[in-house]
Formats: sequence, C-alpha cells, structure tokens
Amino acid sequence: MSIPNDHDLLTLAQNLGVRLRDTHHRLVTAESCTGGWIAKAVTDIAGSSDWFDCGMAAYSYEAKQALLGVRPETLEVHGAVSRETVIEMVSGALVNSGASIAVAVTGIAGPGGGSEGKPVGTVWIGWKRRGGYARAEVFHFDGDREAVRRQTVAAALRGLDGLAG
Repeated sequence: MSIPNDHDLLTLAQNLGVRLRDTHHRLVTAESCTGGWIAKAVTDIAGSSDWFDCGMAAYSYEAKQALLGVRPETLEVHGAVSRETVIEMVSGALVNSGASIAVAVTGIAGPGGGSEGKPVGTVWIGWKRRGGYARAEVFHFDGDREAVRRQTVAAALRGLDGLAG
C-alpha cells in the first residue's frame, strides 16, 4: 500500500465531511499515536464545525483514564496498544462528547517502543456509533514514524466513511 499524501488525506476528510453532514452525524476523535492528526485532517475542511464535535489526544495512561475512561486494569493487563484499550477509548469518547460517531487509535509509530509481540507499525483502530457496538481492527503498517501515522489517519478516515453512511 502506498503512503497517503496530504491530498489523499484531504480528499478522505472531505468525503467523510459530506457524508457526516448529509446524515446529521457529529464526530469525536480519541487519538494516541496520531496525536490529534485525525482531528487536524477533518478540521482542515471548511465547514467542519457542522459535523466535528471534538478531539482528544490521550497519549499517556493517565490521560487515557481521565479523558476516555480507560480502566487501569485494561492498561495493566493488555497494554495501551490493544483491542481492549481501543474499544474503551472509542466508547469513552462517545460518553464524554456530544458526538454520535467516534474513532479511536492507539499504536506504536516508532522508531522505538516496539516488541516481538507488538512491533513498530502495530496500530489498533476502533470505530463506534452511539448506541451501537464498537468495531476494532489491528493494522501492521510499514515505514518510518510519519508513514505509520499517515497510514493510520487514512485507515481511520476510511473506516469512518463506512460508518457514517
């Protein structure tokens, strides 16, 4: 898969914005490894205040707990980069916002921090609609830190586009 460029991310965000506006949904983002890049991508779109509620960049364990309600036990047992954590992140984002659709990301962008079980490029993305069930998917992206983060933003936006319809 090629690394998405700025134009690719802009196009994905524009398409998502049209779909969210047309379906009267509002979006919240909960981001760890992307540090707010998904929120930046969607707010680069003029008029995004019609469909973007807020974004939470929760990097530390403490921030994930305080802002998103991730349980300490989840982080202790499964770690920050896990299906369990991303599901709690995406659910907490909806609880703590006025949005109807959420995306959450947590991963290892590198260059360090990876392990045999969770190498650099491992990213969990979760999506959820208010009142629905969370969906989570693991990705294994290649490249340097920026490449991993760009691919994460693109995958998150693509998943949201399907959820907003």
